[in-house]
Amino acid sequence: MKLAYLKKNRYLYLMLVPVLLWYLIFMYVPMYGLVLAFQDYNFSAGYFGSEFVGLTNFKILFDDPSFLNAFENTFIINFYRIVFGFPLPIIFAVLINEVYHMKLKKIVQTITYLPHFISWIVLAGILNSVLSLDSGLINIILSSFGFEQIDFFLENEYFRPMLIITEIWKEIGWNTIIYLAAIAGINPTLYEAAVMDGANRLQRIIHVTIPCIRNVIAIMLILQIGNILQMGFDQIYNLYNPAVFESADIIDTYIVRNLTNSTNLSIPAAAGLIKAIICFGLLVMANWLAKRMGNQGIY
Repeated sequence: MKLAYLKKNRYLYLMLVPVLLWYLIFMYVPMYGLVLAFQDYNFSAGYFGSEFVGLTNFKILFDDPSFLNAFENTFIINFYRIVFGFPLPIIFAVLINEVYHMKLKKIVQTITYLPHFISWIVLAGILNSVLSLDSGLINIILSSFGFEQIDFFLENEYFRPMLIITEIWKEIGWNTIIYLAAIAGINPTLYEAAVMDGANRLQRIIHVTIPCIRNVIAIMLILQIGNILQMGFDQIYNLYNPAVFESADIIDTYIVRNLTNSTNLSIPAAAGLIKAIICFGLLVMANWLAKRMGNQGIY
């Protein structure tokens, strides 16, 4: 029976081969490079000839104040991203769904999607023009109202909020796509039944829309928690500078800086391994909690 099923669907399985090869070549084979984290890697000696030093590289990392600062910043920045950035696309998707004027809905969606397609390299230049101390639009407005000007790029107090706000602005439209698709899949008869029961628009949102997309929300939250140490490199790398290392340096920028300033690959490899292990642990824990709460997990 199984052989007959495989034979019948052989072309569908054949379509999986390129995907599996991609994962094998670019995801699983490079995992052998994790051995660098446990070596004093030497280019001339290579993987097999470099000295094995055990957990020495990890001890060096946790004795390094710069790494500990980057580790803390990574958690704090991405925690704020989840707390403030995760609910907004859900709210925005619900609001867009409640707009019955199709032309207006398409205009709003297009305007909010557009920033996603602009790279952070370009946006860094735009933000520098808007937020710069001397000629930035925001500081010109603050001056005109008699307020003190703010150097958003050089003051630790304002740099993190700027990161969170600009990230939300860039991605909120794009992140609504999944929720809008989930809302579109809700059975219309549920809304009709709610109307028959006398539910107003807000009650239909609370008692029909949100419960019906609860599993999608749970899955997206699990994925975000699992990526809590992975998010934000492009944005921060293009916006930060040494003046705000205290509040903006994250593990990824720490790794890149070490690769740029040193030929020792073992320390960045150890930092990357720490990040991967923590992300895996958080993913498993978030998935377990979601299932315990009655939601659908990712596995």
